[in-house]
Amino acid sequence: MKPNPNPFIRGYSSLSIQRLLAITYEDDCPLTYLPLHDSQSHLRDDKIERFECIFCDDFALITEGQDVPDELDARCQSHGIARTVVYAVMADDFGTPVHVGDTYSKEAAREVVRRLTFETGFYSRCWEISSGHIPEATRQYLEDLADASTLTGLLFEAFRIPDSDAVGVKLIATPWTDANLEIVDGRNAQALHNQQAYACVPEPLMTVMHLAALADVRVLIFDPNAAMLEDLPLYED
Repeated sequence: MKPNPNPFIRGYSSLSIQRLLAITYEDDCPLTYLPLHDSQSHLRDDKIERFECIFCDDFALITEGQDVPDELDARCQSHGIARTVVYAVMADDFGTPVHVGDTYSKEAAREVVRRLTFETGFYSRCWEISSGHIPEATRQYLEDLADASTLTGLLFEAFRIPDSDAVGVKLIATPWTDANLEIVDGRNAQALHNQQAYACVPEPLMTVMHLAALADVRVLIFDPNAAMLEDLPLYED
């Protein structure tokens, strides 16, 4: 399994739906799953299921009751039957395609995508992690910042939590991607990082904040009693 380059990212990204034909062909061969060629994408499921087809490594074509151009027919050397249509839910795992699962209607596939999609703006935007993920000097920096009355102007603000050893950070204008920052703030992610570094924001804090902001986190709380986040650096003071 590939390591997670950003431990703040949860769920699947780039969810999509693919309509595939489950095709039987030679005896004792497993089902093969292929998309319908674009020229037949208009066909309803009931015009596909249990119909004869031809296929190659890249696509399938229904032949029963359909006119298949000679050039496409020449590319498809295998014959079979489209037993059923499945709607495969696909995702992206840091650049690698992932097959999440299959459904048997487009509506069902859309519901799976809706349930798996993290609709930021409603939930999953507040994280509580161990304060061990930043050095003691950085924790003191945040506490001093929380006690100050001036705003940083650096797209984050620190705050205290009453009767607690925890300190929080409010991240502003997330996600901190080039595309989003240039729209809402007029600078890209590198420019924001440079400005924060020029203002002497501790590097360990910037690392954590930028990872969290890329995952569209809005509130980040550092608590000595909170759980450690896997794949995030730890500091022992």
